[in-house]
Amino acid sequence: MVLNNLAAHLVARLCIGLNINSKIISFGSKFWGMNQITEINGVGLFVQHEAKPDTRYTLVFLHDSLGCAVLWRDFPQQLAQKTDCAYLVYDRQGYGQSAPFGAQPRQQDYMEKEADVLAALLEQLGIGNAVLFGHSDGGTIALLAAAKYPEIVVGVVTEGAHVFVEEITLKGIREAVESYQTTNLPEKLAKYHGSKTDGVFWAWAATWLSEMYRDWNIEHFLPKIQCPVLVIQGENDEFGTLAQVEAIVSQVSGQAEQLILPAVGHNPHKEAQAETIEVVAAFLQTF
Repeated sequence: MVLNNLAAHLVARLCIGLNINSKIISFGSKFWGMNQITEINGVGLFVQHEAKPDTRYTLVFLHDSLGCAVLWRDFPQQLAQKTDCAYLVYDRQGYGQSAPFGAQPRQQDYMEKEADVLAALLEQLGIGNAVLFGHSDGGTIALLAAAKYPEIVVGVVTEGAHVFVEEITLKGIREAVESYQTTNLPEKLAKYHGSKTDGVFWAWAATWLSEMYRDWNIEHFLPKIQCPVLVIQGENDEFGTLAQVEAIVSQVSGQAEQLILPAVGHNPHKEAQAETIEVVAAFLQTF
């Protein structure tokens, strides 16, 4: 069976060795800063942080719904070097090297809660000049955090973010479910999430495909966002249409820019890394 676009992308990018049983991971300094487990609200989160004295901004990278810190590969470091910024990458609860999900099932507002966790993490680490770079779910969380915590977030970059549910999104998730059930996708994801893999996958798929999630919409948060926002989306994104981009750009209250990348899907930072870095670097010069 031919893998759908999401599964094929995941299989292609799962190429970095990882010791799943290790609570603290040690990577070569070529790619990563200091690694640690940081406890927020009693939950241990895996954090990679490279501080930089006197930097204007700290770039904070928020992974997608099946991702984790390691799956960014060297993109955070490359963008941080290009922009002369500090950077922070972390695994949300349930993902990668962070603690497993709790017993309670996800609710419709799970990304709002993740924005609250992010704010607590930034406060604990003393970061108050955050530029959030969020991919997919991470992009949505970035928008929510900017709306709720303007005193911490000074800029936002999103890739493939969603602010409402579309049929194309549900179609992509249904295809991912089929691949998860009929291919070796679970084994590939397990290299990064270990025993938490089923929890990671079904927390995403079951939530988005549920009846309670069909009317999910965060557009009412957008006018509260006053910081500059750059919205990036691949023209061939298999999980969202350009209506998502239009909704964000037209409704935020601050400076808003968009970049639509031709012949690119749901992962611009991987599929068009050089262009993404250049555009984000130029965006950071505007504020």
